[in-house]
Amino acid sequence: MIRLVGVMLAVAGGVLLWTGLNARESLTERATQALTGKYSENTTLYIAGGGAALAGGILLALVGGGSRKRR
Repeated sequence: MIRLVGVMLAVAGGVLLWTGLNARESLTERATQALTGKYSENTTLYIAGGGAALAGGILLALVGGGSRKRR
């Protein structure tokens, strides 16, 4: 069950990361970065949150559940 949650978290994280990476190529995002030198807060949250969720989901999918004994 934990591995399934890990896979779902990894998929959701991948979607968020992809959304953030695509958002940074938009015209408004390029203008914001040209003026301020950094990405908008939403784009940063999408990229950071998506990367963290992807990494956490992969870890859960690989080692989730451990090796407990069932009776």
